[in-house]
Amino acid sequence: MFFKFYISYRFFGMIVVKYRKHVFGRGILKKEFFRGIGHGVPIFLGYLSVSFGFGILAIRSGLSTFEAVLISMTNLTSAGQVAGVGIIASLGGLAEMALTQFIINLRYALMGISLSQKLDESFTLRHRFLASFGITDEIFAVAISNEKPILPIYMYGIISISFIGWTLGTLLGALAGSLLPVIVTDAMGLLLYGMFIAIIIPPSKKEKGVFMAVALAAAFSVVFRYLLSFVSGGFAIIISAIASSVVCAVLFPIDEKEEKAI
Repeated sequence: MFFKFYISYRFFGMIVVKYRKHVFGRGILKKEFFRGIGHGVPIFLGYLSVSFGFGILAIRSGLSTFEAVLISMTNLTSAGQVAGVGIIASLGGLAEMALTQFIINLRYALMGISLSQKLDESFTLRHRFLASFGITDEIFAVAISNEKPILPIYMYGIISISFIGWTLGTLLGALAGSLLPVIVTDAMGLLLYGMFIAIIIPPSKKEKGVFMAVALAAAFSVVFRYLLSFVSGGFAIIISAIASSVVCAVLFPIDEKEEKAI
C-alpha cells in the first residue's frame, strides 16, 4: 500500500522536476498541479465509492486482492474492468478479451482527439502518451471544461488524485469482500451497476435514440443470457453493443444542423 503511493509520488515528482526546465516558472507549475488536484477531488471521492464495488466484484469472481488492485492500477476503466473480470471468471480467451476491451474503450480515443484541441503547445508527444493513460469519462469532462489551454502538469494533477481514488477504493472493496459476510458483499456489489444506471438514465430521457440503444442492448443481452447461453459473455457484449449501435444509427441519424452544433 505505502509502496504503491511512494512509487506514484516518485513518478509524478520526477515529471514535475524535469518539467520545471520548461518555459514556465516553478510557482506556476506548482499552482497548476494543485489546481488539477483540486479539480480532481470530486472524481477521487466518486471513484473511491464506485471502485469499492469493483473490488468486491473481483473477489467474488475468484481474483485475489493483489490481482484486483493490479487490474485497477493498470487499466483505470470501470466498464472495461467489469467486462474483463467477467471474461476471466468464464475462462475466456485472449482474443475475446482484446476485442471486448477495444470496443468498450474505443470512446477514450475519441475523447483524446477532442481534448487535443485544447492542449497547450508544451504538451509534447511524451506528455500525451503519459496523459492518455488517465483519460476517463470524468477526467475528460473536467479537463475539457477549462477555458484556457491545458498544461501537462495540470493533467497530471487530475490523473494522480483520481488514480489514487480508484486503486484505493478497489483495495478497500477487495479487503471487504474477503472479510465481510456474503449477504453484505452481495448488496455492496450493486454499487458499480448503480453507477452505470446513473450514467445512462439522463441521456436516455433526453434522446430517443439513446433510449432505444440502451433498450436494444439490454434486450440482446437477455437473449444471449437465456437463449444463446453458448456464446461467451465477452462476445455477447461485443455483439449487443455493435448491433444496437448500428440499428439506432439507421433509425435515428443525427441531423446535420445538430451535428454542426455539436
